[in-house]
Amino acid sequence: MTATTGLFDLTGRSALVTGAAGGIGAAVAHALALAGAAVLVTDIDGPAAAAVAEKISATGAKADSFALDVRDRAAADIAAEKAAALTGGTLNILVNNAGVTAPAMFDKLQEESFRLMVDIHLMGAFHCTQAALPFFPTDGTGRIINVTSSAGIVGTLGQVNYSAAKAGIIGLTKSLARELARRQVKVNALAPLAATPMTETIRTNEKFAATMLARIPLGRWAEPEEIAGSFVFLASDAASFITGQVLPVDGGMVM
Repeated sequence: MTATTGLFDLTGRSALVTGAAGGIGAAVAHALALAGAAVLVTDIDGPAAAAVAEKISATGAKADSFALDVRDRAAADIAAEKAAALTGGTLNILVNNAGVTAPAMFDKLQEESFRLMVDIHLMGAFHCTQAALPFFPTDGTGRIINVTSSAGIVGTLGQVNYSAAKAGIIGLTKSLARELARRQVKVNALAPLAATPMTETIRTNEKFAATMLARIPLGRWAEPEEIAGSFVFLASDAASFITGQVLPVDGGMVM
């Protein structure tokens, strides 16, 4: 192992990834495991989360799964404890990735839809982070990585609910980074853009797809696996002096 490779070595560390039954979450779970972490794959779809964990385990890495609705604080407590148990009681990495979309123009946006975005994205991150905190070490290996979006940075048409929740994630990230610095826990956010089930509606609509691609300097959508390495970076010793930041991984759309 070279010194550079060692910077990204997560051997002996545990990770909890929410919304990891597919898309970016599943890719992140695989990437963290490949880097050596023991991973708890969680999702509201328990069987799908279990399938991802089985694929990771088949590679020789350590993984388990848990059916988690991030709106349920009691379930988040159980998930954090299970993730910590993978490595003897310490949880090093939390990835708050769970999310959904419910697009609608503002004049037609229902209160239930707005609350759903806040409950899953923002309150979900709140629940999981509070549940995880008692298990975080103070040795500098603690990482919280929240998933936001360009929608939370610059806004987007037809997604006021989603944009507001993702902007809230940024505020949560920055404030937590200040609070948890004394415990040497680093808190950052990623704003990814990838070809996933959540973006399928845009990618398969000829008009929307052309408009979106015109906004991406690299001119294409990323595959989830291309995004996952950024999470490994923020989870690793290579990012030991980075906290309170938002990293867009979007082909240059936000710069």
